[in-house]
Amino acid sequence: MEKSVMKILHVSPECAPLAKKGGLGDVAYALPKALRKNGVDARVLMPAWPGVLDAARDLGALRSRPFATISAALDWRVLSAKLWRATIDELPIYILENDRLFSNTDIYPEETNAESAEPMIFLSYAAFELAAAAHWKPLILHAHDWPAAMIPSALRHHRHYSSMAGDYDTVYTIHNMAHQGLFSPECLDGWGIKPESFVPMSVGSLEFYGRVNLMKGAIDNAEAITTVSPRYSWDIQTKEGGFGLDGVMSENKRKLRGILNGIDCDVWNPKRDRLLPANFDASELEGKKICRAAVMQRFAWEDDGRPLLVFVGRLTEQKGVDIMLGALSELPKESVYVLIIGSGSEYYGGRVAEFAAAHAENVRTVTGFSEEKAHLAYAAGDLLLMPSLFEPCGLSQLIALAYGTIPVARATGGLCDTVIDADGTEEGNGFLFADYSAEELRGAIRRAAEAMRDAARWKMIIKNAMSRDSSWNIPAKEYAALYQEIVESE
Repeated sequence: MEKSVMKILHVSPECAPLAKKGGLGDVAYALPKALRKNGVDARVLMPAWPGVLDAARDLGALRSRPFATISAALDWRVLSAKLWRATIDELPIYILENDRLFSNTDIYPEETNAESAEPMIFLSYAAFELAAAAHWKPLILHAHDWPAAMIPSALRHHRHYSSMAGDYDTVYTIHNMAHQGLFSPECLDGWGIKPESFVPMSVGSLEFYGRVNLMKGAIDNAEAITTVSPRYSWDIQTKEGGFGLDGVMSENKRKLRGILNGIDCDVWNPKRDRLLPANFDASELEGKKICRAAVMQRFAWEDDGRPLLVFVGRLTEQKGVDIMLGALSELPKESVYVLIIGSGSEYYGGRVAEFAAAHAENVRTVTGFSEEKAHLAYAAGDLLLMPSLFEPCGLSQLIALAYGTIPVARATGGLCDTVIDADGTEEGNGFLFADYSAEELRGAIRRAAEAMRDAARWKMIIKNAMSRDSSWNIPAKEYAALYQEIVESE
């Protein structure tokens, strides 16, 4: 008897290339695409934030008109959204259009309250309504981070959707434990959630120190929980990494597994990258030199051969901006070039701008996110700085490795799973440091700079980096096996 095709719906607030604020956007696109190459009928459900439908049209991916309407009850009224379908690289993406609900250009709300939660709760409930509208019913709803965390809990506690508990299994992926979706308990009634969902210590309770915690509910109620790296699955069971939910995670560790993220090698491949002035691979690095020359020209540096350090990411405490600026300020200006690309809070953006102004001879910054400049930085750099306070997985180091830009990273989370210290083994592909301090980071930078002086050794480190398989092929197989395990366990 032929095995039926596994049908999986990924529910995410962002999905590249239509909407992307961080690594989740990359994963929500690349993972389902890789799953489809492994025989899984994976699809995506996302909101039409401002610009999403235009982006889909520009790619020639959108149907000419919406093909259905999806409705769900919130706050004792019926809300509706037009349902579009886009197809990008053979991946079907369902898009919910409601200009009032999905008007936030930043995607994520600054404050969590009943009103700001509505877009995410509607997105979650739309997953249950999709089958009737699209005439396609998934076996498993795969919810990503707190915006989709209501899905597993609604199947237990919602006045209506709990009747569908036998129709779906759920997988819940934690991309960042720091953002859990905390709300006032008064929200629950308007969301259609039964009062018993907030009873402390009850099965699948959403209660967390007097507040609603959507992530806690998903952890308790999903059939399986995944994190974006093996090391992070252990980190979140500790007091330091659990952000208050370490006990909940430990209680649910039997259904927890860490599956390392990959990168989309159709997008991040120095051999075929159309955004680069020259292409290259591990056997022929001349193109990397041309990319470096392009950076030197663009940022008005006279290249004297010193290491080019790049940082590409969000300017936040999590990404280690504090210790990065501290470490760089103590390095002689004539010893390195520094290129910082990113955006973040007003505080850290201001600090980076002040630092660049004080070190104008050797520091350049690009505020906001520029796809073209990011690709060029990864290709041109000698070292990638990634001094994260914590890092669930990290995509920057995976991209840097693929482009032969060697990570200098803190030994935490997914960085431990992907970066091998070159001073510890001939198979090393980067440089790690343990303590979260500017002094430790500065020491790691100096170790990397010392390695660069040995041309043969440096070439081997680059070869090790670029030979690492960071594609989604292996992770997709692990997810496919997890889905099959869930279905067969019933």
